Amino acid sequence: MMDLTQKQWVRHAVTHPVEGFEDMRWKKAGSLKIAMLIVVLLFFGEIAYGRLYGFQFYISYDKTFNIIPYIVRSFVLFGAWAVGNWSVCTLLDGEGTLRNISIYSAYALIPYVAQLYLNVILSHFLIRDEYVFMQVIKFIGVGWTVMLLFSAVKSVHQYSFKKTVLAIGFTLSAMFIMLFLLVLFMSLIQQIYIFISTIYTELSYRAKV
Repeated sequence: MMDLTQKQWVRHAVTHPVEGFEDMRWKKAGSLKIAMLIVVLLFFGEIAYGRLYGFQFYISYDKTFNIIPYIVRSFVLFGAWAVGNWSVCTLLDGEGTLRNISIYSAYALIPYVAQLYLNVILSHFLIRDEYVFMQVIKFIGVGWTVMLLFSAVKSVHQYSFKKTVLAIGFTLSAMFIMLFLLVLFMSLIQQIYIFISTIYTELSYRAKV
């Protein structure tokens, strides 16, 4: 089997959606550093897509910059996917480790990340009548990533086609549950903070009086 560098494995996995991840598994290839770099690029790509898009295609009405939604759409969702898939597939006799799931999933995101940056750049050069080209690029990027993600899950866990579909469905359900619990936890923390802040303000006022 081929002997490639880590960067070459990235290109091989992305350009060979059927056997790329399978080859990576047998060669025990994949870099966690590169995977984390891809997620960081996803984070900045989401920011660029939301804030730097050409005004003729998208106008942001937000007067202040809030980084939280971009963290959620990148780091939080990716982490929820990796942990959710690992948790679910452990119960379904999957062979993938959390490390390999994270690496393979990050590699699968490359087409989606690439279309974010490409569409942001094109939005400053194309006119509204040429918006269809940007839509085609987005469709290809998203579709390619979905195909790679499916292949990544299938290869890392050594599942059949049907079991891969089942695992992805359960993973999405697990992600929804985790994000729902996270929202509840953050809401609880906020309520506790408000309660403590109110008590502190009241005590400070009475101490001054």
